[in-house]
Amino acid sequence: MELMVDYIASLDGYGAAEGWPGWWGLEGPEYLGWLGEDSAAHRTLLMGANTYRLFHGFAASQTEGVDELGAVQKIVFSSTLDEPLEWENSRLIRGDAVEAVRELRETSDHPLSTIGSLSLARSLLSAGLVDRFRVVVFPVITGKTGQDRIYDGYPDIALDLIETRTFDGGTLLLDYRPHVLDAPLPPGPGSA
Repeated sequence: MELMVDYIASLDGYGAAEGWPGWWGLEGPEYLGWLGEDSAAHRTLLMGANTYRLFHGFAASQTEGVDELGAVQKIVFSSTLDEPLEWENSRLIRGDAVEAVRELRETSDHPLSTIGSLSLARSLLSAGLVDRFRVVVFPVITGKTGQDRIYDGYPDIALDLIETRTFDGGTLLLDYRPHVLDAPLPPGPGSA
């Protein structure tokens, strides 16, 4: 089954920023509509403990665009959380996430998607398990307040573009097919 890494990011590659609201306060109706249509309802969401706590908090406060995630199947990889998990439709897996996801790709009835969970996504990309890499870039730079730099510690990855879309307010969807590289790409034609 397909596995997608799915992020939201500032233009400078942060997943969050101190003092800024979720989606940097720029979640327009067109983006939220797409989010509802794209809905994780057709996927099983994979996340680590920190992302679970964050999104469960958003869902509990009925943050628009997150509240419908209660009905979605969620798998949480953690050694710090205990069962039973509070958020409905959540299952806890302890142990090696890469091996568990390798098995899930073979047995799942639904496509798999990470949500946030930087360390989990990095390990799945490094293991070559990711079929799609999707990021929604919000038109802000949060260099002073940015937290959670998304790409630090990642392997080198070539990305083949599958789809782009611009939402209200200049928010940009970029959807790629990733290829983990053993070495940087050689110079192309016309490079100096």
